[in-house]
Amino acid sequence: MQFLKYVLATIVGIFLFYILFFFLFMGIGSMFSSSEGTSEVKEGTVLKLDLDGKFTDLKKPEDPFTGILGDEINYISIRELQTSLKNAALDPKIKGISISINDPSMGFAELEEVRSALLNFKKSGKFIYTYGDYLSEKAILLCAVADSAFIHPEGSVEFNGLSSEITYFQGTLEKLGIEPIIFRVGEYKSAVEPYFRKDMSEASKEQIKSYLGSISHKVYSNFAQDKNWALASVDSLLNKAPIFTSDEALKFDLVQAVAYADQYEDAIKNKLGVKKVEYATLSTYSKAKKLIKESTSSDRVAVIVSEGEIVDGNGGEGFIAAEEFIKEIKRARKDKKVKAIVLRINSPGGSAMASDKMWREIQLTKKEKPVFASMGNVAASGGYYMAMGCDTIVAHPTTITGSIGIFGVMLNFQKFMNDKLGVTFDEVSTHTYSNSPSSVKKMTEVEKQSIQNMINKGYESFTTKAAQGRKMDLNELKSLAGGRVWTGEQAKENGLVDILGDLDTAIELAAKKAGIKDYQVKYYPYPKSDFDRLIEKFTKSGSEAQLIEKLGEFGPIYKTIKGLSKMDLVQARMFEVPEIR
Repeated sequence: MQFLKYVLATIVGIFLFYILFFFLFMGIGSMFSSSEGTSEVKEGTVLKLDLDGKFTDLKKPEDPFTGILGDEINYISIRELQTSLKNAALDPKIKGISISINDPSMGFAELEEVRSALLNFKKSGKFIYTYGDYLSEKAILLCAVADSAFIHPEGSVEFNGLSSEITYFQGTLEKLGIEPIIFRVGEYKSAVEPYFRKDMSEASKEQIKSYLGSISHKVYSNFAQDKNWALASVDSLLNKAPIFTSDEALKFDLVQAVAYADQYEDAIKNKLGVKKVEYATLSTYSKAKKLIKESTSSDRVAVIVSEGEIVDGNGGEGFIAAEEFIKEIKRARKDKKVKAIVLRINSPGGSAMASDKMWREIQLTKKEKPVFASMGNVAASGGYYMAMGCDTIVAHPTTITGSIGIFGVMLNFQKFMNDKLGVTFDEVSTHTYSNSPSSVKKMTEVEKQSIQNMINKGYESFTTKAAQGRKMDLNELKSLAGGRVWTGEQAKENGLVDILGDLDTAIELAAKKAGIKDYQVKYYPYPKSDFDRLIEKFTKSGSEAQLIEKLGEFGPIYKTIKGLSKMDLVQARMFEVPEIR
């Protein structure tokens, strides 16, 4: 009887499981169908933008699984935002923009692009209002573009200049009994310092101070221009006691009004002279009628978007996988409609092997079609390795680039395993170095030198190819290398970058080099299918990105430690780009 009861319960459970999934996918189907078609924009509409999210180059498809399979990160596509703002400027039905902003998750290159898009919109004579409960430094910098910036009465602000803080793990490793073994070339290759130091080296401090100063000068010069202030006045304000309260922000004209959300809504109504405001979100307005003239030419400029750490083989969300990149650039190379290629690079680097494989494919492609590089927030180390082989490199003034260097890290867990866990190891080998390198025994000087020789070889290869790509003398290139990090503006001055500009600049130059005036821009890789996105919900690549986002300031620490366990020995990367706040 008990057996029959369990069998019956199992059958009922399976039945309910299928019923649940039937309704689940019925719901998903309706969501797919509801997302199709174009959006109708009413007269007197205000474009409502939420800029609190993670900015990316490519638009990520709307996720029908949100709320069913957990919370989703709010991704904001720079390209979709730019296109919608251009369209809204021409659209007579759009009267202005309302921006919700607190602490946008963007780099300074992305901040430049958003600022530029908003300034172009303002030329239409339409208004821009912003509202935030609290305003971070980047939010304040963007709010300077607005006609009027509002803040909650109990809100706070951050306006005190830029700083960069690095987390060091030497003390932790010492307590655990884990010995880091470091291999590198270049005094400025500071990516590995957190594992054998407790503070910045003088070389590291020098380069961070240099590029931080460059970024600071650029963004605060833009801010002064937007506010119609003198730069000296901005510096004076930044050197005062930190501004925190909404009243202080109002006093110093960082915002123009202190108001509750309903009062902000009333201000928009008064601006329009209406009792009810019609809104369109970025998602809905992106499906509205296009007023921007679009080319119907068969000629194309292919933009291959490469975001994340560089890994060999295949990757997932947040990685540039060599195999997948090679597949995309080969596709563009063989496509007769594609006349030029732009690589949009946003990467701190990664596997040296993967970087070299991609560099080789860029060389082969360059023989047939123009290949241009457009640098985003960061295109350093392996990211620069990708760019240096292109015909022309275009960077934002605030792009983090350079870091031409190679390093390797090994961790000796012997003491940790022996003393902390009581785990011991023994071995039998046929030859002297059969078990080399090992993570659970002390490395000999011969073994260390062998690995250092490999690092040295990688550095010579990197710098030689960089010198060839930049048409520089090798010694001149090496004087700029050694792992030294530069901003795009500095890199332009020293010859590591050709032109300062955004992605549109790179696309226009690539088209000109290809000899085409009328062309379409096509972005690669293609968005993932709905089925692939469903599968990703149950894989680490999807859940890990959300975990890092939810960890907040501890996210980069988790990501760094996690990355140690899966990285190749030889790396051309910055580890984590030091956070600037």
